[in-house]
Amino acid sequence: MRRVVGLIFAIILIALGLSFAMLNPQPVALDFYFGQSTLPLSLALVMALAIGAFVGVLVVVGIVFRQRWQLRRLNRQLSTVQSELSELRKLPIRHAN
Repeated sequence: MRRVVGLIFAIILIALGLSFAMLNPQPVALDFYFGQSTLPLSLALVMALAIGAFVGVLVVVGIVFRQRWQLRRLNRQLSTVQSELSELRKLPIRHAN
């Protein structure tokens, strides 16, 4: 069921993208630092969206890796503290007189 809904969503998204491309065929001049190019407006917008999504994914991947590293560090620290606590519980209790 989940695959069917995903497939229907993908088909709708592709249809909307194609209709967007058909409605915006005007050429747009793009000036890059290293050259100039003329592309259809819809392609330029899709490329901008793709580049933005790629940069966003790179940022999120960096954050996730940093959080995983911190989680591993905290788990090691937790296991050390738990082992110390376990050893302390094994010691006999002395009464201070």
